[in-house]
Amino acid sequence: MRNSVKALIVGLIAVLAIVIGVLFAQYQKTTHELTVARTGQEDAESKYAKTINDIAEIQDSLNAISLGDTAVGRLPWNPEPGQRLSRADEQQALDRIALLRQSISRSRERITQLETNLKKSGVHVASLNRMVNQLKLQVVQKEEIVALLNSRVDDLQTQVTGLSRTVISKDSTIAIHESVIEDKRKELATVYYIVGTKKALKNAGAIESSGGVLGLGKTVRPSQMPNFTAFTPMDTDQETVIRTSSDKARLVSGQTATSYQWMVVDGVMELHITNPAEFRKIREVVILTS
Repeated sequence: MRNSVKALIVGLIAVLAIVIGVLFAQYQKTTHELTVARTGQEDAESKYAKTINDIAEIQDSLNAISLGDTAVGRLPWNPEPGQRLSRADEQQALDRIALLRQSISRSRERITQLETNLKKSGVHVASLNRMVNQLKLQVVQKEEIVALLNSRVDDLQTQVTGLSRTVISKDSTIAIHESVIEDKRKELATVYYIVGTKKALKNAGAIESSGGVLGLGKTVRPSQMPNFTAFTPMDTDQETVIRTSSDKARLVSGQTATSYQWMVVDGVMELHITNPAEFRKIREVVILTS
């Protein structure tokens, strides 16, 4: 009887050991599977968080691109005639546009890499896919904005170039008009004078004599056909004094007496024009010295 009980107890112990072994093996398997599951979840969460961060960075980069970009916005979009386009401002705008293009290119590359990483990682979340697709759409929109900015700079340069040509043309026209006006002013203000003795003036063809008897009492008057090569031009708007080399002189030509006066300066006679507009009504000025 004792042997039977003892055998039964041994058998129970053996069965219990087997059961414990099976349960322990199952526990270890479950623990391992739980650890793997937790590791997988943590990895998935890490990849999800990294993906979200990457999307946020790309989004920030794209948000920085706008039509109101400050480097381009400083340019005058409606230039006035004569307004100059600063070469430095233009170059700064073009440099900024080049940087925007590079930024878009980098964003496109990052989106492509992001999609590849998502496929490799096996992370399939509908919200992430929607965000990635939205980024793709924004890249296209930002490329259109940069193209428009570049077009604006090109159009502005064309406008400024055209305006510059217009201004140059107007300046040229004004210069021509001013030159014509100056020529006309000078023509109206210029008199032609000659100073000399009676003999010198006669030899120069500036005077002629008439009347008198036997060579006496002849009247000296300006020649009807003067030789202007012997005369000196003088702009009476700029000069108003004709200096002689004699202490005695008189005006033979018919300028109005109130338009000038004689003065002795350093022992010689000087004719001072006091009313240029009246004085130059007669262009030829003939001064006789003794």
